[in-house]
Amino acid sequence: MTTVKNYLSLVKFSHTIFALPFALIGFFLGVMWKQTHTITAVPYYIYYGLPFIGVLICMVSARSAAMAFNRYLDRSFDAKNPRTAIREIPKGIISPQSALRFVILNCVIFITATFFINEICFFLSPIALFVVLFYSYTKRFTPLCHLVLGLGLSLAPIGAYLAVTGRFDVLPILFSFAVIFWVSGFDIIYALQDIEFDQSQKLYSIPAVVGKSKALHVSESLHLLSAACVIAAGFYGHFHFVYWIGIAVFCGMLLYQHSIVKPNDLRRVNLAFMTANGIASVVFGVLVIADLFIN
Repeated sequence: MTTVKNYLSLVKFSHTIFALPFALIGFFLGVMWKQTHTITAVPYYIYYGLPFIGVLICMVSARSAAMAFNRYLDRSFDAKNPRTAIREIPKGIISPQSALRFVILNCVIFITATFFINEICFFLSPIALFVVLFYSYTKRFTPLCHLVLGLGLSLAPIGAYLAVTGRFDVLPILFSFAVIFWVSGFDIIYALQDIEFDQSQKLYSIPAVVGKSKALHVSESLHLLSAACVIAAGFYGHFHFVYWIGIAVFCGMLLYQHSIVKPNDLRRVNLAFMTANGIASVVFGVLVIADLFIN
């Protein structure tokens, strides 16, 4: 049990809360499309049950692989940074070799799961893995690393939609763009904590390159784009009033995190990062899915 807890801590399993609701949005969008385009005698729970399980396995395994690989690759930097020196690899709780084996195991699980979902998911699985694993290298050469992280998590809604329908569509893509800008924006806020360390180690991040004030302005702009994407999705998808309540909560949480984090006051960065964004994701996801079932 202790080993399981250590690995859950290694990959920050609680942070799955950010992308999982958007994956479920993509899944249920796919279900709604499938219901209007397919006639089947197979019971509902069987017809959609297996893809649902596949989506969850893919979501957890891809994210676990990405986080563990990030910890493996950054272990020397984490050991030098007082904020991250308590992580499992620097403290010797999990060895680098064990972390790498964990990455490989999760990659195998991910690809295997896509094989049983459908062909397009299986063929695209190496690309998805490349994106989520490649992020760990980006801080070494570009301040746009935040956007790459956002791109990795943005695969959740479109990937889940593909798992059900086997096709691309505009609506899940709009949600994917919303995730890109949303995640990039809050990752910039999170990176404010390490600005001095990143500069000392010649690591790239938007705060390390442009400073705290400008970085917050960039984050605000990205969050405006995210809000624009979910609003556009609302009109394009002809959603009902419940969806717009979800947008109000989502945008409200974006505004809230920018109101409590200032260039000269970073004490509430973790409150903005985990609490505000967790509420934004979960409440928005629940209300969007509820709206889909409104006739």
